[in-house]
Amino acid sequence: MNRKWKNSNYGALGVGDIFQQETKYTPEKLREHSLDWSHRPPPFKNHESPISKIALPEPEITGGPNLWTVLNTRRSRRTYDAQRPIRLETLSVLLWANQGVTAIYGDTYFRTAPSAGGLYPVETHLNIRLVEGLEPGIYHFRPQAFDLEFLKKGDYSRELAEAALGQLMVMNAQLTFIWTAILGRSKWKYGQRAYRYVYLDAGHIAQNLYLAGEAVGLGVCAIGALFDEEVNRLIGVDGISETVIYMASVGWPKNRTGLDL
Repeated sequence: MNRKWKNSNYGALGVGDIFQQETKYTPEKLREHSLDWSHRPPPFKNHESPISKIALPEPEITGGPNLWTVLNTRRSRRTYDAQRPIRLETLSVLLWANQGVTAIYGDTYFRTAPSAGGLYPVETHLNIRLVEGLEPGIYHFRPQAFDLEFLKKGDYSRELAEAALGQLMVMNAQLTFIWTAILGRSKWKYGQRAYRYVYLDAGHIAQNLYLAGEAVGLGVCAIGALFDEEVNRLIGVDGISETVIYMASVGWPKNRTGLDL
């Protein structure tokens, strides 16, 4: 149900309309804001007791098609060859393009995708179905260590497809990227406007994945339609301090025609 809010300034507006109005910057709002450095959230997420940690091979990022070619051929590809595995070396390239560290200045680890304020609130989880050298299950990518934390054994592709409003491409995808936001990292600096920025950040990351997938011959399809709490439960986040915001299926495309979007 789309609730309507009555407000003397806005009249009867939906929640999204109110949010857009209330998170606008004004000189007065900015003058009132200051940073509490003693309560800055940690910049990285580490699980206390993962099943294991898997070091990723060094990404091979030389050669291949140029940027202009992959921009021209990029499509959302939804039909996959379900039986062909992806090499761990290829996954390494995708993860580096997604959020790999490109430079370190002080305690800031700059990434391949930009982030508002250099705060990097978006975390990358993976549902692995068919990747050489990895058991099926749920994983968490740590860019600072360039490794994977193995969190949960099993093939959750069907369950994840159902959580993605029945989008069956997730069942045939070799893996699915699941992006969450640790909201406190951005709210510490930007308050409620942080909710705008985390979605912008996720969009930058997803486009990097699209271009990297195209460069190595893989199909990628971003997914915004999902049952939030079902995905949160599957990957083990609370949906409040950290919540799913975006996903993308990845697999070997059955065809590379221009029929996909």
